[in-house]
Amino acid sequence: MAQYRSVLITGASSGIGEALALALATPGATLHLSGRDAARLNRVAEACRQRGATVAERIIDVRDAASMENWIAGAGPLDLVVANAGIAAGSGRTDGERMASTRDILGTNLDGALNTILPAMDAMRAQPPGPGGCRGRIAVIASIAAFVAVPGSPAYCASKAAIDTWTVASARAARKQGIQLTSVCPGYIRTAMTARNSFPMPGLMDASRAAETIMRGIAAGKIRLAFPWWMAALARVAGLLPPAILGKLLPDPPGGDPT
Repeated sequence: MAQYRSVLITGASSGIGEALALALATPGATLHLSGRDAARLNRVAEACRQRGATVAERIIDVRDAASMENWIAGAGPLDLVVANAGIAAGSGRTDGERMASTRDILGTNLDGALNTILPAMDAMRAQPPGPGGCRGRIAVIASIAAFVAVPGSPAYCASKAAIDTWTVASARAARKQGIQLTSVCPGYIRTAMTARNSFPMPGLMDASRAAETIMRGIAAGKIRLAFPWWMAALARVAGLLPPAILGKLLPDPPGGDPT
C-alpha cells in the first residue's frame, strides 16, 4: 500500500471514513479528520494516534463552504484527500426519503463533496509535483447507487450519480494539472448507514476490506473504482431498463442505500 504523509478525510468518525483513517494511520503520517460527532471522531483519532500517526481533528459540516475552504487551506500540503462524508434516509420503508431530507442528502452528498474537492484541488495545484508529476490525489466516495435510479432512494441515488459523473468527467483535465481524481463506487458496506436496512444486502462487505480495495484503486490511478464488480455490472444493466420495467422489478419502493 502506498504511503501518504498528509491525508485529509471527511466523515472520518465511522464507516468507510473510519476504516480509511485506520488504514492510513502509520508512523510519520499526519491525518486531518473531520466529522460531526465529537465523541466518535475523538475515538477514531485516538485509535489512529495509537498506530503512530499525528492527528488533527475538526468538527465541521461539509455543507459550510467557507469553513471547509478555510480548513483545507490551513491543513498544509496534502498527499491524499478523501471526500467521504455522506448521509442517507432509505431503510426499506416505503416512506424512505421524506421531502424534508431531500435537500439534506443532496446538500451533504453533492455540495459537501464539492466543498471538499474544489478547495483541495486549489491547494494541490500550488504544490510541487512528486513522482510521475502527481501533485496530489483525491478520492470521492460515490456509490453503486449512482448507476440505477432506485425508487426508494431518489435523492441518495441522484447525489451519488451527480458526484460520480462530475468526478469521472473532471478526471482527465485534473490529471493534466497533476491531480488524480478517483470516483469510488462501493456496493453494500457494513456501516451504521446500512445497519438500518431491512432487506437482503448482496455482497455486504466489511468496511476494513472496502478500505483496502479503495487504497489499491487509488494507488493504481483508477478514475472509477466500482466494487464488487458483479454488483456494479448488475446495477449498470438495471439502469438501462425502461423505468416501467425497473419499477416492476423493484415494487413499492424498497429503498435502502449501498455504503
